[in-house]
This record gives sequence, structure tokens and C-alpha cells, in this order.
Amino acid sequence: MTQLTRRDLLKQAAAAAAVTTGGLLLPQRMAFAAVGQGDARLVMVVLRGALDGLSVVPPVGDPAYAALRRQIALPAAGATGGVLPLDGTFGLHPSLSFLAESWQAQQLTVLHAVATPYRERSHFDGQDVLECGHLRAHAAQTGWLNRALMQLPGPRQRDAGIALGANIPLLMRGPAAVASWSPSKLAQLDDDTLQRIGDLYASDGLLSRRLADALSADAIAKQAQAEDVDAQSMAGAGLRGAAAQYTETVQAAAGFLRRPDGPRVAVFDTTGWDTHANEGAAQGQLAQRLKALDSGLRTLRDSLGPVWQHTAVLVVTEFGRTAAINGTGGTDHGTGAAAFLLGGAVRGGRILADWPGLAASALHEGRDLRPTTDLRSVFKTVLRDHLAVPQPHIESQVFPDSKAAPYVADLMRNASG
Repeated sequence: MTQLTRRDLLKQAAAAAAVTTGGLLLPQRMAFAAVGQGDARLVMVVLRGALDGLSVVPPVGDPAYAALRRQIALPAAGATGGVLPLDGTFGLHPSLSFLAESWQAQQLTVLHAVATPYRERSHFDGQDVLECGHLRAHAAQTGWLNRALMQLPGPRQRDAGIALGANIPLLMRGPAAVASWSPSKLAQLDDDTLQRIGDLYASDGLLSRRLADALSADAIAKQAQAEDVDAQSMAGAGLRGAAAQYTETVQAAAGFLRRPDGPRVAVFDTTGWDTHANEGAAQGQLAQRLKALDSGLRTLRDSLGPVWQHTAVLVVTEFGRTAAINGTGGTDHGTGAAAFLLGGAVRGGRILADWPGLAASALHEGRDLRPTTDLRSVFKTVLRDHLAVPQPHIESQVFPDSKAAPYVADLMRNASG
């Protein structure tokens, strides 16, 4: 265990002060639900920008795939740059080695031809529907996951979630109080400045409480990194910029979730998935982003340790991309997408897809993969069978108007974690 010195605490206080004056978010009420190591955990990873599901989980066995994808089409398993095999129709992008291992361990369910009820192609509206849980964009100012937190079982169902990032996403906004944490980009301050900031905050009740929240969150995150062997090796590998911040966020998420008195739900997002040009096939910009995502998920698994066995991770995006490649070697905004559900709590090793095919007559509006599975079915099932949120609450408060989205059988290993 890492022991924090008085200087460490003052440095964290200074960071919290600067975050407050900079207009970013401080954690809200860092009083976490009292849960044990055996209780279910959920991690939501939102890939903003519309992930190309036809490249991430290529349907190499579909007769129309190669002609639609042309130079970004991936070959079958065994060929140079070929997919990692799943079944006779689908493979994984070769950058997703950890997901392939999770598939072999039956800890990954691949979701394909999935979508929310949204059928337009605006990032902002698509993300709003994904996060609010209603049929239309801007139908609510709260997120479905926040509303679900209100009914988690146990003596204290509030303060059981944390959002990692500069802002709390809509998914986690609402009546349930949640915490937030963001990596600090501040340089070290001298002792005198640290002392002055600490004294200044001590005189204000509200700010001192917020400061205590920030100190608590930052101490947990820093301790998680200090205890994480992978964190040290990655730092030695010279990660910089967005990749380093992503790794830091993943390690912090694991640090919060593996605490017996910590949150049960964590949410963070990544950007850069809007691949309109020069998308690439086995190599290229999408491959590099997928490699970073895959590495981050491996780090999450390793950092969670035994808590991984009680964890489900949902990796989702707002919509898919066009079936055909465009004139600049990329893909445009589409409809049907791919997603992943992985973790020790997942009954994996299968593909959840009512595959419509890529023939011209099968495409949505003649251009997109047609969605056949409602993402809300997956969300509802994870809430009910993993987090033990009561089904009546799910139907009436979390996903109203979702009777058309049935629950999925045998998605989780053990109902209620």
C-alpha cells in the first residue's frame, strides 16, 4: 500500500483547486456504496465517433463483404493481415488480440448488427439516444445508467458509480449522485504555494468538502497506478499524450472498482472513431486505435485482479458506418454497428447476431448494415441479470417504451453477480 505524505496531500489539494478554477468537474460526494469483493461490477466504454463494426468484426464469410470494402477488406484467418477467427462468418480485427483471448476463454460475447432505436446519422443525437435510453434524442436530461443506480440492491444504493473524464457524460447524469475523476495535467507546485492553497480551502465548508472528495479520488487513482505492475512497464515504454491518458484512466477505473468500499459501476469514453478517410485495413489509423483499445481492456482485466471474475464490460458506439467504402478510403456515418460484452461474469464464446447480410437488397436504405438487435436488450439484461436491478424499475424508469427490446437468455454467468 502506498502511504501518502502531507506534501502528497497538499499537491492533490492544489490540483483540485486548479481544476475548480478551470471549470472542470470535481468528484461529487465520494461516499461509495458499501459493497464486497464478490459483488457485481460494470464498466461502460463509449466509443464516440461511430465505430466501423464491419472492420472491427469483419463478416469475411459474407459473399458481398470483399466487394463493398475493397482495399480495406480484411482477408480470412490464416492469410497475411487476416482476421482472428471466430466462426465461419465472422472474425476479429487482427489488432484485437486480447479480445481474441477473451473469446477463447469464453469471456467475450460479440454483438453485431446492433443499434439503438436511432435511425439518423448525427453523432450528437445518436450519442444522446444511446445515453438517455429513450426512443428520441433529447427526450430526457438524465441517463439510463444513472437511473438504474437508484435501484441497485444493498443497504446503500447511491454513490455507487463513477465517471472518469473531464465531464460527467449524460449516461451518468441524473438523480443518483455519482463521483467523477479526471487525470491531472498540472505541473508540480512549490511547497509555499501548496500550503497557501490548502489554507485557503480549509476556511470554506463547501470547498473543503469538495477538496476532500478530490483528495480521496486522486489518492485512490494514484495508489492504483503505484500498485499496478503493468502501469510501471507501460510508463517505461514511453507512452505519451492520449495513449498515456487512456492507460491512466483505465488503471484508475480498476483502482476504484476493486476497492471493497468502492463504486460498482464505472464509465469512460474514447474518441477518434470517425474514420471518413484513410481508415486502413490490418494497418492504418483504425488499426492503431483498436490496438490501444485492446491494450486498455487487457490492462483493465489485469488491474482488476480477482474482481474481474465479477465484472462485465460493455463497449458500445452510437451507430455504425456505411457498408461500402467511400472515395477517400474511409467510411461514412451508418446504422448497424458492432459492440462487445466481456468479462469474467459474461457467458461468452458466442456471437449475438441475427445477421441480415450485406447484399444490396438487405442493406438499410441501400447503404448501411441493417440493425436486427436492439442494444437496449443487452443493456436491460445486464442490469437485471448482473447488477440485479429490479425488472419493473428497468421497464418503467430506466428504459421506458422498450417492450420491443426483449431480454437475452444466458447472457451472464451468474444472475446478480
